[in-house]
Amino acid sequence: MHLVLDGRGGDYQKLQDLTLIYNILEELPGLIGMTKIMPPYVFRYEGTRVEDGGISGFVLIAESHISIHTFPERHLVNMDVFSCKEFDPEKMINYIQGKFGLQEVERYILRRGLEYLEPLSTTIE
Repeated sequence: MHLVLDGRGGDYQKLQDLTLIYNILEELPGLIGMTKIMPPYVFRYEGTRVEDGGISGFVLIAESHISIHTFPERHLVNMDVFSCKEFDPEKMINYIQGKFGLQEVERYILRRGLEYLEPLSTTIE
């Protein structure tokens, strides 16, 4: 399952808060039933234009990964949550909407990687 989220109208201060984004990536895997296998990696990016700058963060989970990219000047956040395991997208969206004070959220759910849940055949052909 792959959730792609575009959030608009976010709180400027929250979208540029490195610690907040680190903490979101630290908490989110457990919240949606995933297994974090590394600490989050979060860094500030200074774009060639001020409105292109922001914060990007990534956390590797046993089921795949979660990434966040914020653009404070544009009041935007883009996220990907990719997992070979089902999770509750509404729970994740509500959490992110609250954390960043988003006014609008556009979401796309792609059904991919779910064949991982099917048992392997024990016969060799």
